[in-house]
Amino acid sequence: MSETATGKPMIAFEDFAKVDLRVARIVEAEEHPNADRLLKLKLDDGSGEPRQICAGIKGHYEPSELVGRSIVIVANLEPRTIRGEESRGMLLAASDAAKGAEDRSVVLLSPMGEIGAGATVS
Repeated sequence: MSETATGKPMIAFEDFAKVDLRVARIVEAEEHPNADRLLKLKLDDGSGEPRQICAGIKGHYEPSELVGRSIVIVANLEPRTIRGEESRGMLLAASDAAKGAEDRSVVLLSPMGEIGAGATVS
């Protein structure tokens, strides 16, 4: 299997099609109690049940500025416990440097217009 310019392997369209990308609205955000770089986010993903994810964006965003924002998440990622907190998904973000770099910018991926929580991204 060939690699991309970043060194990651190429994947088949069928593999990409398995990823469930959804719009979610952040309803609560706070610092993770047991981690220096994580925020704990409670999301409305349109399912009617709150969803919690842990994201390594502390230092790039204040929790209070995230509440009410719409983001894009991977909704069908297997749940994981991260430093004692369950994370049921992953938010999508872009960055311009490797993790740990001093001047790293992190930008959350968001829809350009208003669309409801749970909308599919394709």
